[in-house]
Amino acid sequence: MTGTSSIERIGDMRCGVGESPVWSAREEALYWTDIVGRTLWRWEAATGRAHAWALPEMAGSFALLAHGGVALAMESGIYLAQHPVPDAAIDVSERLASVAHASEGMRFNDGRCDRQGRFLAGTMVLDMALARAAGRLYRLDAGRRALQTLCDELIVPNGLAFSPDGRTMYLSDSHPSRRVIWSFDYDIDDGVPHARRVFVEMDAVSGLGRPDGAAVDAEGCYWICGNDAGLVHRYTPAGKLDRSIRVPVAKPAMCAFGGAQLDTLFVTSIRVDGDALSGATFAVDVGVKGLPEPALRMPVGTAEAGGM
Repeated sequence: MTGTSSIERIGDMRCGVGESPVWSAREEALYWTDIVGRTLWRWEAATGRAHAWALPEMAGSFALLAHGGVALAMESGIYLAQHPVPDAAIDVSERLASVAHASEGMRFNDGRCDRQGRFLAGTMVLDMALARAAGRLYRLDAGRRALQTLCDELIVPNGLAFSPDGRTMYLSDSHPSRRVIWSFDYDIDDGVPHARRVFVEMDAVSGLGRPDGAAVDAEGCYWICGNDAGLVHRYTPAGKLDRSIRVPVAKPAMCAFGGAQLDTLFVTSIRVDGDALSGATFAVDVGVKGLPEPALRMPVGTAEAGGM
């Protein structure tokens, strides 16, 4: 079922590639990144004010720390920045882990924390036209300041999300030649996915778009942006399409639950020439609640313990 919901644009900013929205319950604010714009954004729900921080590299995703600070998955590794302050430069000089890319011209893309606070993020070749399966899904071992490879041979890793109990991991590949979402059994003790199987295939003739960024709601259903189709889809844990919501841009990129009651779905998007709304970020009333986004868990002595 395809329909519309109450949709409101937040702010007037437009991103080249808006990605990785993360709601900070403590601040009642939404953070997200403009990958190609090398910018970290923050929007305050109470005031409607937006702040932007320039980044030295493209950041595909990030995780918040419980007592302030952000870990940014950029081009050359994952970097730690202290709590960003409006109207002040952000310091991302502390590297948590470097990355040995499988090919030249790569960066981090989609990522998020699992339910236990471990940060996972995937890499991709910047030139999607090459369709090079050099991407990997990594898990940050913050204690050792190293990355552990969990999956490889990915083209454009996306759609990373976890079931409410943390025991199922979802991952998509949004390249036009793949358009697939997988589910995995996830070891919550060791942070290792296994038993990969196809969850949903969004083939080119389905009209569903390409499976981009995703989130899971409190009922365990999986929400994923249908890039190129202007849709956001909700799938049941059994992989059945429950509904699709139309958004006012062709390229929704990633979604996340937020708001005071966690009942707003925030959707970022990609800028397209000739589309005045593309690149904007939207708040959508979807009628269900989400789950709190886990903060990055940092071992004592590695950095200040604690997302925002």
